Amino acid sequence: METRGNNIMGQKHKATHNWRGALAALLLLMAAAPVSAAEPIRIGFASEQTGPLAIAGKQWLLSARIWAADVNAKGGLLGRKVEFVYYDDQSDPALVPGIYSKLLDIDHVDLVVTQGTNMSTPALPTMIEHHMVALVGFSLALNDKFHYDRFFQTMPYGPNGKESITRGFFEAAMSLDPKPKTIALLGADSDFSLAGIDGAREQVKRLGLKIVYDRKYPPSTMDFAPIIQSLKAAKADVICVASYAAETSGILRAISEIGLSTRLFGGAMVGPQIGSLKAQLGEKLNGLVTYDLYVPAPTMDFPGIRAFLEKYQAQAPAMGTDPLGFYFPPFSYATFQIMGEAVTAVGSLDQAKLAAYMHKATFHTIVGDVKFGPDGEWEKSRMLTVQYQNVHGNGLDQFKKPGVQAILYPKQYADGKLIEGFHR
Repeated sequence: METRGNNIMGQKHKATHNWRGALAALLLLMAAAPVSAAEPIRIGFASEQTGPLAIAGKQWLLSARIWAADVNAKGGLLGRKVEFVYYDDQSDPALVPGIYSKLLDIDHVDLVVTQGTNMSTPALPTMIEHHMVALVGFSLALNDKFHYDRFFQTMPYGPNGKESITRGFFEAAMSLDPKPKTIALLGADSDFSLAGIDGAREQVKRLGLKIVYDRKYPPSTMDFAPIIQSLKAAKADVICVASYAAETSGILRAISEIGLSTRLFGGAMVGPQIGSLKAQLGEKLNGLVTYDLYVPAPTMDFPGIRAFLEKYQAQAPAMGTDPLGFYFPPFSYATFQIMGEAVTAVGSLDQAKLAAYMHKATFHTIVGDVKFGPDGEWEKSRMLTVQYQNVHGNGLDQFKKPGVQAILYPKQYADGKLIEGFHR
């Protein structure tokens, strides 16, 4: 307003050489002109709204919208409303670099976020090139490749994400009596699965287990029957799998048709955490041991989590997304909470100042307190390992009850005990 006023003042002086007339004209113009609100803070991201990863992208977007509504109802950030600029990446990693280039070079967004290992990997180089804070969700061991000092991961992997995603699985395995001797490893040929299986190999070596089967499959695999047949023939004591949602569904369906028996089955399998897949798989989940982030257990009743889930579950049907919202949504919302807390504390959108603050602060979110370590991961891991127990039918309400997804690890959050055996 000051710059605009000075320009008008100068023009009036040149035209009339009468300061009183110029002042009167200026006041008249100012009174007639509408008062413009501050420009919104624009947050950019790619979002999987179509394709196989839309099951995650729609949850992310709905959670983001709930956060924006909550923040804007309180006046926004720095007195400015927040708004989103996002594009559908169609679940195709090849489209992601172009989207982030457009967001930063053409749309000139103020802040950027990204989520998902396979989508964040191609996004991060563009963020680094533009010296942006890279606030990332659901990405396994991503900064192990880049070592970027403005990287911050809102998933609770902790210092060694490759191991932490299956650490609880191996804790459960070694609690068996007698201890297992052999293991089979199976994963997709994609960033997430490769990292998960690499971490599993490190633990296998540490524990002295013998690998009797080790295979990766194309992410586009539709027919898992041949893989399950060969996996079954290996007769491993324990089977560790790293898979995305569509693959997990295909693997469990093939097992249901062919049959498989082992002492412990699971690992780093994405999918059972999502409500729609819970409903589809139903009793096929019984005995499965895999990682999770949040389940409705008394040990995880963090401030604000219930209120958020009520809002999410009320809006999810219209969005056509996961009706429960236990997996992606709380951590998606927490991602934006962390961003908002940092911007408010720093008092600006300066990327260097935001990064410096985020390295030292403790953030208070609906998934608990978050403190980042030197590499931008959580200072301490808090990945859950759960076992599906006593699932009956395909109803979703049962998954709202404690114990159906029994937390086995970490001990401070545990609300159940391991049941040995996975038999189909």
